[in-house]
Formats: sequence, C-alpha cells, structure tokens
Amino acid sequence: MSRPGGYQGLLRYRAERTAESFSRRISEWQAGLLRLWLLDSVAVTRLAELADRWRADLAAWAIPEHVTAGVTDSPWVLPRQVFARRADRLTRAPGGASYEREWEALEPAGAVLDIGSGAGAASLPLAPLATTVTAVDTDREMLTLFTERAAKVSLDLRTVQGGWPDVAEQVAPADVVTCHHVIYNVPGVLPFLTALTSHARRRAVVELTTVHPLTSLNPLWLRFHGLRRPTGPTAADLLAILAEAGVAAGHTEWSRPAEADYASFAELVDVTRRRLCLPADRTSEVEAALRDLGNSPERPGDLGSSGRDVVTIWWEGTA
Repeated sequence: MSRPGGYQGLLRYRAERTAESFSRRISEWQAGLLRLWLLDSVAVTRLAELADRWRADLAAWAIPEHVTAGVTDSPWVLPRQVFARRADRLTRAPGGASYEREWEALEPAGAVLDIGSGAGAASLPLAPLATTVTAVDTDREMLTLFTERAAKVSLDLRTVQGGWPDVAEQVAPADVVTCHHVIYNVPGVLPFLTALTSHARRRAVVELTTVHPLTSLNPLWLRFHGLRRPTGPTAADLLAILAEAGVAAGHTEWSRPAEADYASFAELVDVTRRRLCLPADRTSEVEAALRDLGNSPERPGDLGSSGRDVVTIWWEGTA
C-alpha cells in the first residue's frame, strides 16, 4: 500500500493501516480460538476414550453365565471379617503412603470423608487428627463394624449407606477425602472422581492396587475353568484419566507388608472356592491350587482383595 500525500491522506492512511492491523489481529485471535477449541476437543475426546476403556475393562470381568449357573453361592464374596481385621491392624499400627498424605493434610485437625469405608481401615488411623468422620459405604454391616470401632477410640462418626456419587448430595464437604480400594468397583469413573474432588477442601487421596486385585485369581480361573480373565484396568489407567482431565495429581508406588488377613488357611480356601464358582466338594482341589501358587497356610493373605503392591494418588480439592 502506497502512502498518500497531505494531512487528510495521512489520516486516511493511518486509519486504513489500523483497520488492517485490527482485522489481522482479529483473524489471529479467531485462529487461536480455533486452535484452542480443536485442542480442547481432542482432550475431551481423549478423556472420553480413556473413561470408556476403563468402563469396558471392568465390564470384561463379568463371569460367564455357564459358570455361575453351576453354583448357588455368589462369586462376589465380601469377606467382612478380612476388612475388620485390616481395620484393627491399621488402627494399632498406622502406616503407608496414603496414611502419610492424609495425616499431613489434617494439620491442623479437620473433618474426614471416607468413601467406601468398609470397617474403617482408611480413616480410623486418622482419629487423633479427625474432628469428625463421615463414612460412606453400600454395605450396612460394614458400617456397623466401623461404628463399633469408632466408639472404642471416641471418634465422632456419621455413617451414610449408599453408593458414591449417588449419595454425594447428602454429604457435606470435608477437609480430607479418602477412598481406599474402591475405584476398581466404579465403572463411571469420571463422575466418581469429580464428586471426590468437589467434596475435598484440602486433599483427596485414593489408594488402589497397581493392577486389578482380581488378577491374582487369574491362574486359578485358567486351571479350573479354562478361562483367560482380564488384566485391566490398572492404576496407570487411572493416572492417565486424571492427567487428561487436567488434575495435577501426585502419586507414590509402594508395598504393604505381608499380613495374615484370614483367621485360617481353611477360611481363605472357602472364600477362594466361592469366588471361583466351584462347589464345596472341590475344596481340596482349591487348597492344593493355593499351595501351588505359594500361599502360606501360616500367613494366608487375601487373594482378590487389596494385595501388596499399592499406589497412592492425591490431589487438591475444590470444595
């Protein structure tokens, strides 16, 4: 563009250049918005894909009907006595990365919300710094076990029976939200995590095994039924979902010490038999299979529960 002469021409020239510059900036801004929109769209699509894969991986754990049809016992055994023993043990001797991240977030003392509380293994060790604890669990008997233990340590406890996030509106925010060994039971992981975050004033802490806990039974499913069971989802999948959702989460991988979760080897054998959809007359075969896998009759651990290789994940809340 040539520059016109005279004062009026100069004004017109400046106006045209300003308009041209403004138009160019608008175009650049629009192009920038388009790039951001495309990036956001890709991120949303990627997050949806990760969440869908998580749901599909969990659905793959369904047991074929021809296997369940042969037994009357439910394979989804909930060994309450194991949860109770674990809660008692961790109350006596607290420890682990999850406990440490929760404890440091409770200085100063504050309220705790325990999602999928069981008998209280996650939050009972926090009693010295917990001004109050709200326990959410679908199992009424678990909440009763928790209530009995809370009374022994003079813990101010409120219980809410129901699933998360279905009962989220009934529950007030807390300073720290704990959720131990629950997430592998959650197909709708995004609403679940969102509700955890929105109920935490300081920190949300999730503990889960490195791999799906039922993978420890996979060799036995192959041995007794000829079935190859799934291996996912994993803790790495959950971390990927959080990262894609824009959550700045920390995590630590660690191992719990081996403990005797069952009162006897016979108890472990019985629960494992039920989980494998086998009738009682095959108990001796299950016992032999557990021995072959290296399970100690003196210190029977819990196959298909929390396991030893654990990941603690934590992030800031938004309440």
